[in-house]
Amino acid sequence: MVNITLPDGSIRSFESQVTPMEVAKDISEGLARNVISALVNDQQVEVTTPITEDSQLTLLTWNDKLGKKAFWHSSAHLLAQAILEFFPDAKLTIGPAIDNGFYYDVDFGDTPLSEKDFEKIEKKMLENAKKKSEFNLYPVSKAEALEMYKDNPFKTELIENLEDGEITFCSHDNFTDLCRGGHIPNTSIVKAVKILNAAGAYWRGDEKNKQLTRVYGISFPKQKELKEYLHNLEEAKKRDHRKIGKELGIFTFSEKVGAGLPLWLPKGAALRRKLENFLMRAQQKAGYEMVVTPHIGGKELYITSGHYEKYGEDSFRPITTPNEGEEFMLKPMNCPHHCEIYKSSQWSYRDLPKRFAEFGTVYRYEQSGELHGLTRVRGFTQDDAHIFCTPDQLLEEFKKVIDLVLYVFGSLGFEDFSTQISLRDQENKEKYIGSDEDWDKAENAIKQAVEDKGLKAVVEYGEAAFYGPKLDFMVKDALGRSWQLGTIQVDYNLPKRFDLTYIGSDGEKHRPVMIHRAPFGSLERFIAILIENTAGEFPMWLTPEQFIILPISDKYLEYSKKVLNSIENSDICGLIDSRAEKTGRKIRDAEVGKIPYMLIVGEKEEESNTVSVRKHGEGDLGTFTIEEFKSRLENEMRV
Repeated sequence: MVNITLPDGSIRSFESQVTPMEVAKDISEGLARNVISALVNDQQVEVTTPITEDSQLTLLTWNDKLGKKAFWHSSAHLLAQAILEFFPDAKLTIGPAIDNGFYYDVDFGDTPLSEKDFEKIEKKMLENAKKKSEFNLYPVSKAEALEMYKDNPFKTELIENLEDGEITFCSHDNFTDLCRGGHIPNTSIVKAVKILNAAGAYWRGDEKNKQLTRVYGISFPKQKELKEYLHNLEEAKKRDHRKIGKELGIFTFSEKVGAGLPLWLPKGAALRRKLENFLMRAQQKAGYEMVVTPHIGGKELYITSGHYEKYGEDSFRPITTPNEGEEFMLKPMNCPHHCEIYKSSQWSYRDLPKRFAEFGTVYRYEQSGELHGLTRVRGFTQDDAHIFCTPDQLLEEFKKVIDLVLYVFGSLGFEDFSTQISLRDQENKEKYIGSDEDWDKAENAIKQAVEDKGLKAVVEYGEAAFYGPKLDFMVKDALGRSWQLGTIQVDYNLPKRFDLTYIGSDGEKHRPVMIHRAPFGSLERFIAILIENTAGEFPMWLTPEQFIILPISDKYLEYSKKVLNSIENSDICGLIDSRAEKTGRKIRDAEVGKIPYMLIVGEKEEESNTVSVRKHGEGDLGTFTIEEFKSRLENEMRV
């Protein structure tokens, strides 16, 4: 008898071994038609995989994240099959599913791939998909695998690093590939494909290795979904933060300053300052204290914290002083510095929690090929804070941080979000520091907080920070794209590594618990997402300038200055377009610049002490007194 436990807790019993597809059919034929993959005891398998013992089973459809992963991974096999039909001498390497689609890294040798080849590859993929070929996963010996790929140094390298007895191939139609599994039932489910682009990629991400061609693609079970995706892709290009950021004068980059190091222009600096002030006010109400730490720290600091061991290769090289031989590093994280701030005083349990916040700039070395506008940079500012509390305070403090994150999202129009409880990899605990006991306590606290706040969260293994589990907030933007923004982490480990203590009610020393949190994540990435979500049309309170005054001639410059001085204050900012241009041109330029309000002034307005108001995207609103317009602005500025 094999007992299968489903996600809702119900149990179905079968006389002998059973496959996920057979379980689906036992539930309903409709479900079986939609199931494309499965999780058995948290391991993704094919729907034809036999289950021989009592197990937990999750049936996956296209609507599930892991269902899409199986769909796109299988599509990568179709892509590789089609490539070999047109480029028989090409050497395949790896072809994983990614967040949106899949790619395959290929050594095309002396016959390079061009965009002209995309269409014929797409047609061949669909032609092969219609054959309804099943994906068959089977084990092979290491010797067999090496013989199969004796002319492919990339696959050979992968196989040599695998244990004999753990190597599997997957075959469909006339194509076979080295593969660990996780496929859809057959190729016919793939109804629409698109080769998106091809780019250079070093083998295994190492610049010292050979450069390959990474072919990106995406596929869907319906042609309609592909059309929607391509439409959104075009919209995404229009909303690209790099394009809009340049047009609005928000940020720039300089080769002399260095790749991945953004320069914030006046409007961008104003945008950052408004975001910082907004969060600073919210933090002050929540009991945070602002601190400031250096941009560098002694190497020993990061050895103590564990960051050097875990992120040393992703950090810039240590800086050595010329005389004393001291070693410093550009700060990769703010938390070790905050631990030292906490340690600078002896605290009582009555003093806790201590909440230290900082807009701290950190530096990570990213390969040049991975840099992308503001979303992937080498220097970025985190809205970082660390809470040091007693174990009894942990749950309540964690829930208060959830409230702060939700307030930030609501104020900025991010209403569509989900949460993810990110836990450590159960199969590879060596990647993490700390005891199982501390990890269990931290994970249970997050699960309890999520339940108490009524949040629906998915659990993802292997996504935890090296020092503790976390709650990640995944926000959907205007195009339905999902972004990981806010994060809250529970940490029992750094307080131990830094020997942090407080005096308890018993007069003895005790260890505090640490909460790491960042509602924005990084200002750079957050602003990039904000630009793309709003297409550069920010909430009124966040725009660098809320209005622009357009005098119809130089005769009205003095009146324009009077209007400006009457409306501007510490929160409201405007400017005067004093160029010798026609009013129509000034209006068009203000529209392109996405300035919310245009105030047109001339003889009539000066005589009546009024302004003629136009709103961006809406047009003429009529005539307002200066006080009426100022009152309208103040109402719209409220967060």
